[in-house]
Amino acid sequence: MSRIVLTTWGSLGDLHPIIALSLGLRDRGHEVVLATTEGYRTKVESLGLEFHAIRPDLPENPQQVERLMDPHVGPALLLKDLILGNVQGMYDDLMAIAKDADFLVAHEIVYAAPLVAEVLELRWASCALAPAAFFSAYEPIVTSAYPALAKLHWFGPGINRWVVNLMKMATRSWGKPLYKLRKALGLSPIQNPIVGNDKYSPHLVLALFSPLFGKAQPDWPPNVMTTGFTFYDGNADQRMKPELLNFLESGDPPLVFTLGSAAVNAAGDFYIESVQAALQLDRRAVLLVGKNPLPENLPASIFTCDYAPYSQIFPRACAIVHQGGIGTTAQALRAGRPTLIVPYSLDQPDNAARVQRLGTSRTIMREQYAASQVAKELSQLIEIPSYATKAGTIGHIIQFEDGVSLACEAIEKQLAEEEAILS
Repeated sequence: MSRIVLTTWGSLGDLHPIIALSLGLRDRGHEVVLATTEGYRTKVESLGLEFHAIRPDLPENPQQVERLMDPHVGPALLLKDLILGNVQGMYDDLMAIAKDADFLVAHEIVYAAPLVAEVLELRWASCALAPAAFFSAYEPIVTSAYPALAKLHWFGPGINRWVVNLMKMATRSWGKPLYKLRKALGLSPIQNPIVGNDKYSPHLVLALFSPLFGKAQPDWPPNVMTTGFTFYDGNADQRMKPELLNFLESGDPPLVFTLGSAAVNAAGDFYIESVQAALQLDRRAVLLVGKNPLPENLPASIFTCDYAPYSQIFPRACAIVHQGGIGTTAQALRAGRPTLIVPYSLDQPDNAARVQRLGTSRTIMREQYAASQVAKELSQLIEIPSYATKAGTIGHIIQFEDGVSLACEAIEKQLAEEEAILS
């Protein structure tokens, strides 16, 4: 039995894939530790997993969350100021947790993980949850800060390599706290912790998404394994509320509107416009509103609740409207339902572009999210049969992928190689 530390940082979309992997490794007999932000302690410990907290804490101030969701300043605030600006604390926390580990598995934005692995001479694996993490010139990402760059997609790697280099230059200064810490620890310098391969393990990079969603590219790290999505959606006994279940069973499949677990805290008028769009279409709808106040005077055709397990409600929808977070996107793909995506920030615009290219989705920009336009887009999704057909085909394929098993096998192979070297 090996002691394996898994670490992640972010929303439920960042946590749930790592929980799935943690449970898979535990089921195979390993001693598993999950290190993430303090706010998830109860959730993790309720699964019987050993929990340790790492800094920084997730922001809770609504104004701060709103700024983090801003398409222009959000990425810098999140990666530069919040995470890299607190990399010393993250390093101290993770070092204390990993010092007696046999293996480390780290989300790619846990920027302290490579340092901990180097100092401890610990074999480790990186995790990328979405293809945008790789910044490929062969499949350029769509960024929230510069959406016009998406038009360069068809110009090939020559032009797009220039774009990637431009992003490297623009983000290099973000890593100053990390460069300083590496120097203090006597570690060799790196070029950029944001764009490029410096942040990835030299042993194994787990791409925890379906190869249908992101195909391996020549400029990805050479040791990438694309496993398929790793799904977790609550405890096995978690069920939908009886009131919601009764609503679903009382009529036609509804529209489902959700903003995941992060953008929901910066909802704006998303739910108000969503209600009006559903009424214009004369469609039943379910709104998963989180902590947002419920719209008033809703008709019986509109049901609202704070949350429902996506794996249970998405397959019962006629179409899903969401923000494009990787966790929500993965669940919608597996459910086999057409989607309308309104991306906010970070990897969401790129995820939206990818599912649109798959033929299962349409995209509406956040500033265009008004009832009449939403109703128009949803009409296309529902009335053009190819969206549902393609979504069903892709959903069937993803349901038979086993990302957890493939990822666990890859980790165990690394453990066996390390054991062979030591012996």
